Amino acid sequence: MKRIVIHRAGGYRQLRIEQQATPQPAPGELLIAVSHIGVNYADCIVRMGLYASAKQYVGWPITPGFEVAGQVIARGQGAEQFAVGDDVIAVTLFGGYSSQLCVPEAQVFRRPEGLPPAQAAGIPAVFLTAWMALRELAHQRATERVLIHSAAGGVGSAAVQLASLAGAEVTAVVGAPHKRALPAELGAANVIDKSTEDLWQRADAIAPEGYDIILDANGASTLAHSYARLAPLGRLMVYGFHSMMTRSHDGSAGRPDWPRLIATWLRTPRFNPLRMTQENRSVMGFNLSFLSTRPDLLIPAMHQILEWLSSGQLRPLPVQEFALDDVAEAHRTLESAQTTGK
Repeated sequence: MKRIVIHRAGGYRQLRIEQQATPQPAPGELLIAVSHIGVNYADCIVRMGLYASAKQYVGWPITPGFEVAGQVIARGQGAEQFAVGDDVIAVTLFGGYSSQLCVPEAQVFRRPEGLPPAQAAGIPAVFLTAWMALRELAHQRATERVLIHSAAGGVGSAAVQLASLAGAEVTAVVGAPHKRALPAELGAANVIDKSTEDLWQRADAIAPEGYDIILDANGASTLAHSYARLAPLGRLMVYGFHSMMTRSHDGSAGRPDWPRLIATWLRTPRFNPLRMTQENRSVMGFNLSFLSTRPDLLIPAMHQILEWLSSGQLRPLPVQEFALDDVAEAHRTLESAQTTGK
């Protein structure tokens, strides 16, 4: 079997394809022949050595990857919910960049009929992140106003759909003209292209009294402004710091830009609990991989998401596919900040 292995932190050259023995499923596990692997920005951060839960749970060497689609090819003792040959989606805690891998049966889900495997592999990480932000933490209500940064990316596209499905008025923020169409198609009532218009002036015009929920994975570039746009009882959801990271067009070969990281970290706002109490606003942060010990939250959410995909209430995201041998190009493309969907 093939596996992408990273032996030490760095750029794209650290993504090495290695031949390894086929694993055997332990009791309660399924062995999956992987056809497609979801690629997420978190995988790039793992490669750079900056992903905290990767250090805590795995260390070096590490195989990135949180989601795959494929077929069951073997079952461990006691794994009886799936048959050999079943088409499935699996949620992994790293390890997904593999042609075959063993996954606990509780983290495996049937691929809905009619959902192509390429799109299926891109479902779990982004939709579960959006679900956790909107449903579990922010407790979104139907009448609320929601502003979503990076709304044409993976999590943003999923969040636009989930928020719209629950009845929210969604304002989507994108960073280029070619990204406007997707969030509008997915249900956003308003789309702001911050490359051609003043983001905050337009956001204030849309919601003069503020937003009930704001999803922000940008970091220092927008966090303070986002907090300032919260309505009373507003919730700012933080799940990333993308503005701190290197862009692939910077000539960095995917390596961390430490001066930029330090400078951006110093500009990251610190939220004072006394001020939050006085202003009646909240800031919540989370990292989906640290919720691997909460199947009571993740499994029902995944079942609901797949049910809505099957019924057409949610749409799978558009995908761009790469061969496994082109994993470095997949990371480089994702880091370019020019992609939409998955």
